Amino acid sequence: MQSTDQTILKTLLQVRAEVRELKLASKEVLTFKEAVAYTGYTKSYIYRLVSNKIIPHSKPNGKTLFFERKELERWLMSKRYSSINENQEKARKFLNR
Repeated sequence: MQSTDQTILKTLLQVRAEVRELKLASKEVLTFKEAVAYTGYTKSYIYRLVSNKIIPHSKPNGKTLFFERKELERWLMSKRYSSINENQEKARKFLNR
């Protein structure tokens, strides 16, 4: 009986985590805590990025941090590296000119 309860609890916790992820994906503005969860970075690393003005953020009242989800996504994907296959394809196209 107890293992059934544990299974149900585990399933409910997974569903709750998935619901949170969906909520984050649909919000336009994230709080500091939500940005930490969304990016997967630690609190201290996000604070360091904010302190060094590396990550886009807002402080409307001078204290509370907010992040625009789309800006975070752009920032996260800003230094994209091409795969070997993409580079080979570019080289092939260049040589065929």
